[in-house]
Amino acid sequence: MTKTRARYEPPKAPATLPLDLPWPLLGNLSPQTFMQRYWHKCPLLVRQAIPAFALSKEAGLPLLSPIPDKTLFGYACDGLSEARLVEAKPWRLQHGPFRKKEIPANSARDWTLLIQGMEARHSAAAHVLSWFRFIPDARLDDLMISIAGVGGGVGPHVDSYDVFLIQMEGRRRWKISGQADLSLRPDLPLKILARFKPEQEWVLEPGDLLYLPPNIAHEGVALDAGCQTWSVGFRSPSYRELIAEGLWRLAESLESDPSLAAIYADPNQKACLDPARLPAQLEDEIRQHIAALDLNQSPVLINGITAYLSEPKPQAIFASPDPVLSPRALQASLQKMALVPHPQTRLLIRGETVFCNGDAVTEGQDLATIKAWQILAQQHFLTQGRIQKSSKNKGLSRANSKKIDRELSLPSLTKNNSLYEAYSDGWLLLE
Repeated sequence: MTKTRARYEPPKAPATLPLDLPWPLLGNLSPQTFMQRYWHKCPLLVRQAIPAFALSKEAGLPLLSPIPDKTLFGYACDGLSEARLVEAKPWRLQHGPFRKKEIPANSARDWTLLIQGMEARHSAAAHVLSWFRFIPDARLDDLMISIAGVGGGVGPHVDSYDVFLIQMEGRRRWKISGQADLSLRPDLPLKILARFKPEQEWVLEPGDLLYLPPNIAHEGVALDAGCQTWSVGFRSPSYRELIAEGLWRLAESLESDPSLAAIYADPNQKACLDPARLPAQLEDEIRQHIAALDLNQSPVLINGITAYLSEPKPQAIFASPDPVLSPRALQASLQKMALVPHPQTRLLIRGETVFCNGDAVTEGQDLATIKAWQILAQQHFLTQGRIQKSSKNKGLSRANSKKIDRELSLPSLTKNNSLYEAYSDGWLLLE
């Protein structure tokens, strides 16, 4: 009798990760050591980063990817995920959503299907993403899955971000180079290097991992039909992007600054021979108002940047629960159930403020609500029991921490409470 091959079931990482202990995922390095030696510095190849694959293979029952091919093809067709189809010989790039007949058969050669944001579509991808929360959430982009036929790949290229490449099914040959020549072929729809000169080469099998920092030239080619590579990517926004977003939000905040509502007046303006020139008085007064904003120390500017980094991806879709529980019913449910972030929700903390999907959700809220949001941001899990067990009030002032310690309970939920509003909008889910 032929035994059915099992699918790997990734465990969810604990809320608090052991940062100083060796991890198989990182080649028996601790997260602290990995960050010091490799992060944003140099590549790292880890054989059997997920030991379950090698153990199952030794037992004669190799594991399959957690997500079947048909499921991935469905995601590429339903319009809810960003999907791209890359074909080689010749190079061709198509954007989804696709019709089923547009996706090549597994037996076909030289094609790759790329599907972004998989953590929002499948719990296995969300669990794998949780393994990497020793890296700041502000840097996280998403988990992309590529499935390919033999010979499939996207050509030699470079990325401007850090990425962990996890082999989940089939084999893929990787070639990498630290070359300085990053010029591209001008005649292609893809950003493919014109002169790729590999310096190292490996074949990754299921359970292996390859970490690449930014600007390392690399090329991955599938060696087996149905080859699946899971890519956990970490964005590196430019300072131009960050400052521009912060200034945009700062400009919005100026509407409520009464000192800027005053109208420019120049009762002492003299007749001038050069009316086209900007008046020196106007320029001086503008400079004075800008200096008074103290942009270098402005919390509004940095908070605006934090809000931007907490925005979900453009493809994110949130739906209200059906039915929407009343505040009282939700409060009662949290005695036994948990509030968790929607897979596409992003949470960041700055000081005492928690930002959720671009909003400062703790502004104007009571201390118990602030504490609850901080636990959600830190642990991605909130129940009455979690509040009571949390003894660390990270980010809160000493006075606020002492007060919260005396109020170790969920806040009283009302329609105006930001936790309840986030639940009603589908940003938080009840599990």
